[in-house]
Amino acid sequence: MPELPEVETLRQDLAKEVVSKRIKSVVVTNGRSVRRHPSAKQFRSLLEGRTIKSVGRLGKYLLLFLDDKDTLVIHLGMSGQLLRVKSAKEPKPKHTHVVVTFTQGDELRYVDPRTFGEMFVSSPKGDEAVANGSSLPVGMASADGAALRRQVPELAHLGFDPIEDLMSWDRFGLLLRRRRTGLKALLMDQDFVSGIGNLYSDEILFNAGLRYDRPSDGLSATEVRRLYRAMVETLNEAIKHRGSTLVDEQYRDLFGEAGDYQGSHQVYDREGKPCRRCRNPIVRAKVAGRSTFYCEHCQV
Repeated sequence: MPELPEVETLRQDLAKEVVSKRIKSVVVTNGRSVRRHPSAKQFRSLLEGRTIKSVGRLGKYLLLFLDDKDTLVIHLGMSGQLLRVKSAKEPKPKHTHVVVTFTQGDELRYVDPRTFGEMFVSSPKGDEAVANGSSLPVGMASADGAALRRQVPELAHLGFDPIEDLMSWDRFGLLLRRRRTGLKALLMDQDFVSGIGNLYSDEILFNAGLRYDRPSDGLSATEVRRLYRAMVETLNEAIKHRGSTLVDEQYRDLFGEAGDYQGSHQVYDREGKPCRRCRNPIVRAKVAGRSTFYCEHCQV
């Protein structure tokens, strides 16, 4: 599943490619991809003729702010891709479920083999609108995750975004102590922190030197600082490398290219291989049906 770094890479690409473009037409070939709407026709009617004013992100959700104060929300689910092509003549990949065509003739294609992802148009309530995207700098995400939650009420339940919602170590430590659960489970809980999944939770915990099953309310002040620093630095480094494309090659950027952060993974999917820090073998554990990779020597 694409996680925060992959979605942020797409946001950065979209900000360069689609801002100020007008939507000419929308074609939906699989209604499940727009299932929040009563019909594909209604979904299309909310987009056709609209201009994209700016692009944002919250957790794993992409936000395309429109000139009528609505927001096109895109979630890639387990296997989704968002691809920009210059011409409708370019062959469409299998499982292309939504095609947005701009007045210039180029297209934005939503591809999702497993159809766990979705697209929907959100309308802010009352005065909560970010008027015409004006408070969001063109081509940049908001520096205030709270503003994004007000703009898209369907996402109000999401926990803090590690890139959008910077906070003090003391505040982060307080949030950890309130939850009293294993660290990996907590990092993957989208109601606690949005955007982190199985891959980056393992990488963050290795970089913090903490085991996946450490209780969140049992960390020292130093460990809290290490965890917060590792979370922010790991995600930013992955963004710099344009995300991770794994062996299934399902994640691609807006232009169909693979990310390259997978070459820097410390533990994820490296069972039996030597730890890059201590040379002891990386171990795999099964936690809640998911594989967890860690170093028994470096993580305590």
